[in-house]
Amino acid sequence: MHTTAPVAGTHPCRPNREGDSIGPVKPASRPGHDATTDRPEAVVTVLAVDDQPIFLRAAHQLIADTPGFEQVGEATSGPEALEMAAALDPDLVLLDVRMPGMDGIETARRIVALDARAVVVLISLEETPELPASLATVGAAVHVRKQDLSTRALREIWTAHGGSRAR
Repeated sequence: MHTTAPVAGTHPCRPNREGDSIGPVKPASRPGHDATTDRPEAVVTVLAVDDQPIFLRAAHQLIADTPGFEQVGEATSGPEALEMAAALDPDLVLLDVRMPGMDGIETARRIVALDARAVVVLISLEETPELPASLATVGAAVHVRKQDLSTRALREIWTAHGGSRAR
């Protein structure tokens, strides 16, 4: 029986014997890591604002469950949100529309005036028909119903509205 020795470099699982490699091996893409360098991506910092403690707890868990996102603060009113936004410089602000005193629309307007790079997401339990016109005038990126927020939605919002900007 006659066998032929394999030609160097032709085996699909091994480099050839002359030292050439099969080609560059790209690291596996991991959540929170850049697929081409396998280095951690920049963390998206988030400020959650709502007058309801139950939503703040849910937002905290959602942010913690989303790779690459980190909650840096929470506020329960518009004035408190303005102070925290100025102090913390968050990338993303989850902001309740309906709060006593200064509502989310006015708070969004003022946060964007402080830092136009901040991606402000107005949130509420119900569809709010007047919001589409308000979004453009206050500088908010999008309105999302609270029950529609998920890790996937958070990543999609960031990708669509702020993912390419440098901080």
